[in-house]
Amino acid sequence: MKLRGSHLVSLAILAGIGGWMFTGELIEGGKVDPNTKSIAEREATRTKEAFRVRVMELQPTDRVESLVIRGRTQANIMVAVKAETAGTVEARPVSKGQFVKPGDLLCVIDQGVRRANLEMAKATFNQAKSDFEANQELLRRGFATKSKLRSMQAALNTAEATLATAEQEMSRTEIRATVAGQVQEPMAEIGDNLAPGGMCLTLMNSDPMLFSGQVPERDVSSIKIGSEASIELVSGEKIGGKVRYLSPVADPNTRTFNLEIEIPNSDYSLRDGLTAISTINLAPVQAYQIQPSWLTLADDGRVGLRAVGADKLVRFIPVKIIAQDEKMAWVEGPTPGLKIIVLGQNFVSAGETVDPVTAEQLKALESATIKDAVENNS
Repeated sequence: MKLRGSHLVSLAILAGIGGWMFTGELIEGGKVDPNTKSIAEREATRTKEAFRVRVMELQPTDRVESLVIRGRTQANIMVAVKAETAGTVEARPVSKGQFVKPGDLLCVIDQGVRRANLEMAKATFNQAKSDFEANQELLRRGFATKSKLRSMQAALNTAEATLATAEQEMSRTEIRATVAGQVQEPMAEIGDNLAPGGMCLTLMNSDPMLFSGQVPERDVSSIKIGSEASIELVSGEKIGGKVRYLSPVADPNTRTFNLEIEIPNSDYSLRDGLTAISTINLAPVQAYQIQPSWLTLADDGRVGLRAVGADKLVRFIPVKIIAQDEKMAWVEGPTPGLKIIVLGQNFVSAGETVDPVTAEQLKALESATIKDAVENNS
């Protein structure tokens, strides 16, 4: 009978299995190697060894915080120039957009009967003055009495007051600028009939320009008068300024405080009413920069870090998070030089003894382990 190929393959497999069984060790079920440690023995050995954790020394750094405030630009001075007497506007020597200085003529109101009243007051004053001086001479010669002179003095005083009133009323027909600025609307037109308090025109002085915004009550204590600020206009232009005013009283509706930042504007290029964002750099504070993954929770829910002392005992250090993003967190609470656990903190608890190693020490241990393994294999 001829042997087929499948028969040869089967014989080869049987020969291999028989050779392996002949050279191997036979382990009977239920029997344990006397050299093998039990689970309890292995666990006892493990607990005697301190758990290795990676630590890092924590040092504080200066944290520069900035406060972002939204607001708008606002002219430093906005004056409504108004009439002090009634009348029709006869002339307005200035036009919109024109720059004027204090004393420049802005509007002229018709004089009406004011001119006649002024001339009458002058004549009455001159007559009263002449009568008083003549009675003074007569009294000196003995031809007049002191009571007559006192009557003349009263008439002179009345005439002088009437003249002053007429002159002031006449001067009010010429409305002049009290501050330097640029002429803006609303403006009176020639022919407008103004009452006392009627608007002649508006003067705007935008040097310096102001940034006006509202500061939340939680941040108001961190801003100081004179603090540097950066303002970005809606156009993208960036300019610098200084805080010049912070309201001592909060808005009762919004619970915010009005803030003013002074911006140089000698060329008058900045315009009033532009939307802007101000960034104020606050005074640097000492804080600790950590990774959010280093944080852990105590049994009572407090947030903190696990640290290791010189006695290698784990301690829980509560912290206050003052700022955080996806990559970093700023905290307060630790002390300078504190060794915190940055790897393995979730596998240990306060009071437990650990084997703390730094990143450099751990790297050296790993290198030594790899070297020993290579030497043993060789």
